[in-house]
Amino acid sequence: MSKRKNNKKLVSSIFSIIILIIFAVLSQNEEIQSYIGANVTTSSKNELVSNVKDSEDGTKTIVIGSGDINNQNNLQVYYIDVGQADSILIINKEESTLIDAGNNEDGENVVNFIKSKGITKLDYIIGTHPHEDHIGGLDDVINNIDVDKIYLPNIQTNTKTYQDVLQAIQNKNKTINSLKKGDKFTIGGAEAEVMTDAILDKSNLNLSSNIIKLEFNETSFLFTGDAETENEKTITWPQVDILKVGHHGSTTSTSQNFLNQTQPTYAIISVGKDNDYGHPTEKILQRLEKIGAEVYRTDECGTIKVIVTE
Repeated sequence: MSKRKNNKKLVSSIFSIIILIIFAVLSQNEEIQSYIGANVTTSSKNELVSNVKDSEDGTKTIVIGSGDINNQNNLQVYYIDVGQADSILIINKEESTLIDAGNNEDGENVVNFIKSKGITKLDYIIGTHPHEDHIGGLDDVINNIDVDKIYLPNIQTNTKTYQDVLQAIQNKNKTINSLKKGDKFTIGGAEAEVMTDAILDKSNLNLSSNIIKLEFNETSFLFTGDAETENEKTITWPQVDILKVGHHGSTTSTSQNFLNQTQPTYAIISVGKDNDYGHPTEKILQRLEKIGAEVYRTDECGTIKVIVTE
C-alpha cells in the first residue's frame, strides 16, 4: 500500500474520532441536550416548550415556556366556558382585557369569573360584533366592573341585546371606540395588534369581527371572533402558536389557506355541548388535524387557560 493511501486512512480515522468525541460531549451536556429538543413540542413552523394539564380549579391548562408557573408576571388567557358563545379574559401585569361576554344569561357568570381573578377594573372591553352570543353579557360586565375603554365595531343593530349594551355604556358615561387594521395596544407586557378591518355588512354581522394578534415572550395568539373566510382573505397571515378558531368551528371560517399560513400549534374552539348548529363541523376538525394542531374545546374541557411564562 502506498504512503499516500496510508495518509488518507489516517486522516479519515482522526476525523471519525473527533466526531465521536463531539457527540460524547454533547450527550453529557444537559443544557445543550434540552436546547436541541428535550420536552419540546415541534410543529412545521414552531418549537414550543409546553405541556397540558388539569388544574385544581377544574380548568384545562396549557402552559407554554419553562418559567415559574406561579410568576405573577406570566400572561394568562382564559377561554371562558359560556356554552355556544365566546368570552375571553386576558391578564398580564395587573392589566386585563375582556373579548366578548357570552349570551345574555352568561353575564353574571362572566362578571363573577372576572372578579374571582381579583380584577376590579378592565383596561379594555372588546365586543367583536353585535351578535347576542358575543355581546349578550357585556351590559352586566360594564354595569358591575369599572372599565377604561370600550371597543365595538362601527355597525349598529336594533336588537334589545345591543340596546342594553348601549344603555350600560351611557350609564357609565363612557364612549364607544372602534378598532381598525394596524391599531396597537398593550396588555401589561403583551403587545396586541389589529390585523384586519371590520367589514361592515348588515346582512352578515360576523364580518365586522376584527382579528387581533397578541404576542408575549415570543408566543403568539389570534383572536378571531366570528370572522369568516372573507376576512381571512384580506392579508397574508403570520404563523401563530394559539388560534381561537373562528365562528365556533363553522365552515364559514378557518379556511385551508388560512390554516396553511397560520399553522397553529394549538386550536381552541369555544362551543356549546350538543349545540343545534353542529359546531364544530367535522370538516374544520379534519383541517385542524391535517396541519397537526392540538384541538381543545370548551364543550369537552370547560374553561381553558393558557399560561405563557415570563
